[in-house]
Amino acid sequence: MPSPPSSFATISRNRTVFSRKWTNKEYAIAFTSFSFTLILFSLTRRPNLQEPSRISSSNHLVPLTLLSNATQRGALCLDGSAPGYHFQKGFGSGYQNWLLHIEGGGWCESVASCYQRKMTALGSSKHMETEVPFSGILSSDPSQNPYFFNWNKVRIHYCDGASFAGHQESEIKDGNGLFFRGQIIWEAIMDELLSIGMSKAKQALLSGCSAGGLATLIHCDDFRKYFSKDINVKCLADAGFFLDEEDAIRNRTMRSFYHDVVQLQGVAKSLHKDCIARIEPFKCLFPLEIVKNIKTPVFFVHPAYDFWQIQNILVPHGSDPHGYWKSCRLNIPNCNADQFDVLHGFRKSLLKRLNEFQQRKEIGMFINSCFIHCQTAMGETWHSHNSPKINDKTIAETVADWYFDRKVLKLIDCPYPCNPTCRNMDFTRK
Repeated sequence: MPSPPSSFATISRNRTVFSRKWTNKEYAIAFTSFSFTLILFSLTRRPNLQEPSRISSSNHLVPLTLLSNATQRGALCLDGSAPGYHFQKGFGSGYQNWLLHIEGGGWCESVASCYQRKMTALGSSKHMETEVPFSGILSSDPSQNPYFFNWNKVRIHYCDGASFAGHQESEIKDGNGLFFRGQIIWEAIMDELLSIGMSKAKQALLSGCSAGGLATLIHCDDFRKYFSKDINVKCLADAGFFLDEEDAIRNRTMRSFYHDVVQLQGVAKSLHKDCIARIEPFKCLFPLEIVKNIKTPVFFVHPAYDFWQIQNILVPHGSDPHGYWKSCRLNIPNCNADQFDVLHGFRKSLLKRLNEFQQRKEIGMFINSCFIHCQTAMGETWHSHNSPKINDKTIAETVADWYFDRKVLKLIDCPYPCNPTCRNMDFTRK
């Protein structure tokens, strides 16, 4: 297992996390998503100067709630602290509807990376924000979130490092103080939410971003079981369709990484039994295999040029020793023609795998050609006058059509740079 780098990370002015010296590229994957968590949080906190009327409601701060019976249940973050969530009560016609959103933030695949992680908000409630703004799909502003604004909304903090799928039996009994309790955290939070009103839900939507999107897929059918059959229950994965692709030097970095995550935290126990009986357990952690066994309706919001996957799967740390991809992987307009050929190939791989679900009418998709990662939790990308659109529909409009059974759409964008509505990330800007 890799040793921690001498200097874990420095945070630059553009809020991207860079390591001064990574010991291997798998170690980098574990923490690169933490940078996007910072980016996402900064964007949700930033006032929208073009739409001042939205600032007061979208920037309302929602307090942190720590799980009340965490110690008794053994539902503990990596460091042994209680997990937490932010809850905003529904009102009006939405008072009996529930929307849950699971945070993203990568994974940890080794004792060293989990130990570093437990000293951050991704491994300990001691470092979590005590108040956070709700925006995008969590906003209470009907102009930003017209379909779910008055629902009961919950943002679930991610603090286990294995998409809420780790198991206590895999903990290493050597006094390192690491707790692998993701599955218990999931169950305990569900029980607490049911006790405060979710058991009476008329409609429910489980969503998540990045590693939280993967957690959404892992637990989607389990979430469905908490409600009676007549309740409308669906799942939304935002930037959670991770690919098992070769990187720039033909290594399977993500495959190796997921193998170690599954081994370290005993994740196989949370994966579908039919899958792990058929193939190696770590392969069952990839969404392609998870979705094959999901019975509950699912929607995918996903950028075909997902910067996280480009930076960690296609061109991960260590795969570009001469810096050929340095400028391209930070700002997509800087890519040359040969690099675009590779990026377009990566997009084709995504579409090929999603095409396996084209005939499943309950599965919806919004696959735009933007250089971004998560898009549902930001007002700028979820629903505004300048949000990304496909066929003149925002993400929010497309998701609503699917959720409320108006129309199940599988919207697939044309290749970059055809869509002028994209909100592309630029990691070279200060």
